[in-house]
Amino acid sequence: MNILDSIVTQAASIAAIRRDIHAHPELCFEENRTADVVAKQLTDWGIPVHRGLGRTGVVGIVKAGTSSRAIGLRADMDALPMQEFNTFSHASRNQGKMHACGHDGHVAMLLAAAQHFAKNRDFDGTVYLIFQPAEEGGGGAREMIRDGLFEQFPMDAVFGMHNWPGTQVGRFAVSAGPVMASSNEFKIVIRGKGSHAALPHNGIDPVPVACQMVQAFQTIISRNKKPIDAGVISVTMIHAGEATNVVPDSCELQGTVRTFSLEVLDLIEKRMKQIAEHVCAAHDAGCEFEFVRNYPPTVNSPAEAEFARKVMASIVGDGNVDVQEPTMGAEDFAYMLQAKPGAYCFIANGDGSHREMGHGGGPCMLHNPSYDFNDDLIPLGATYWVRLAQAWLARERA
Repeated sequence: MNILDSIVTQAASIAAIRRDIHAHPELCFEENRTADVVAKQLTDWGIPVHRGLGRTGVVGIVKAGTSSRAIGLRADMDALPMQEFNTFSHASRNQGKMHACGHDGHVAMLLAAAQHFAKNRDFDGTVYLIFQPAEEGGGGAREMIRDGLFEQFPMDAVFGMHNWPGTQVGRFAVSAGPVMASSNEFKIVIRGKGSHAALPHNGIDPVPVACQMVQAFQTIISRNKKPIDAGVISVTMIHAGEATNVVPDSCELQGTVRTFSLEVLDLIEKRMKQIAEHVCAAHDAGCEFEFVRNYPPTVNSPAEAEFARKVMASIVGDGNVDVQEPTMGAEDFAYMLQAKPGAYCFIANGDGSHREMGHGGGPCMLHNPSYDFNDDLIPLGATYWVRLAQAWLARERA
């Protein structure tokens, strides 16, 4: 691997910062301490800082030369509302909060790149270092954009990166097109009429209505959308009743919908509403339908994805850059890619053997209470950020 020596020599100190952040996780829009740590490091290295976009966001500005070109590099900062099972020295000290998705590592990789940029301004243009809050459900990317991210810091393209457990360290993955799904939630309340369970003809039972509805939703996937278009409808909660001998008044369904395109999402939402209302009507029950769109699909622009792939190949070799298999997980970097060209990639986090004594009993997977970021990724990820920015700012215009 072609990793920058200047980053390798500072990797231990950056890893210490990463572990400090891991030990003090903060949830979405509460990343005050984390933002303070990031801002202090950037300031200490002589990098101007802007704070407050998306409430707790931090943007570092590194300029060199005279070019008006600019690139954005983004790392997310927030943790998850879950209890950590690890007991090693840098385990979470904040009850019910944990860096179980590696955002502490994402911050560390971008900080390592920032430190290199501060000492080696061997590029012509501007690098914007975007430390974003509230990726885990808060839409921090959307909020930074609403607060003027791209107006205050005009950039030609923006890039993001996420660690990916289960693949050998030293590999990347990137592809054009959809790489992560839209995330959406629904809630349906079926209004029936309660009765004695021994006298069901005196009421309107919402439970069999719910059962028919759940089954009918799957025909949207199998019979309404094109077979080659991906989509998932998962009913994950059904709540009804309080006693075995009472037909309940109502039944509530909740769940999630995932798609790789807004067109498929439009179709699914429309058909779910039609099915819910008509199934209820067929049984003389009332229907309350609510559909909430959270994150849109994350779609890499082709030119930027290919550019990123070539940079990765120059570091780890062509054979270690994989085709990025799309996942039905969601990512709010999607909002940035709706506004700017760019690419979102994966960097392999290993099989979990990097974890120290005192790690939890489960696998090292994302959103797992036994997860920990692999500090061996810091030099590699930071080198990618540096090489990507250098190459992007030096590229020939189309």
